[in-house]
Amino acid sequence: MRPTLMISLFLTAVLMLAGCQSSGDKQADSTDAAQIDRDVDAALAKLYETTPSAKLLASRAKGILVFPNVVKAGFIGGAQYGKGALRKQGRTAGYYNLVAGSFGFQAGVQSFDYALFFMNDEALSYLDRSEGFEIGLGPHVVVLDAGAAGNLSSTTLQDDVYAFIFGQRGLMAGVTLEGSKITRINP
Repeated sequence: MRPTLMISLFLTAVLMLAGCQSSGDKQADSTDAAQIDRDVDAALAKLYETTPSAKLLASRAKGILVFPNVVKAGFIGGAQYGKGALRKQGRTAGYYNLVAGSFGFQAGVQSFDYALFFMNDEALSYLDRSEGFEIGLGPHVVVLDAGAAGNLSSTTLQDDVYAFIFGQRGLMAGVTLEGSKITRINP
């Protein structure tokens, strides 16, 4: 069990460090930000095309945090990492990364996209003032699947944050957001 724990910790550390690296080159930084924006645009278009109720949420949300191409890998211990952007009124208001580690029965590699719809100013303010928004510790987050999303209406929208996981690719069963840490970055 000890080697597995070491591998898990190593994977988590590598992914966390990857999120902290900075080239210091303004050209590279603006290119990275532009790429994140393009990926976010594509992910949102895919979400709206496959889940029409996401458009209802978008019209009422105070902000939408989108993480395209989150990568999750694991064998007993696992880690996931991704970069994304917060959109307010259709414009990028900041860039964020997502880091998570896990331990348990798991094996495989998977990538997926997800979007967090912040429905009120208090939830969005929590993201801005926290030293790293941890899903499960702050505002109430509801993860929507296709069935639950189909039942959304303007009268049933009562939670702080709604999350959509979509575009899964790869071979790993289950995706969890619990314990994920979201931190503001400057690409």
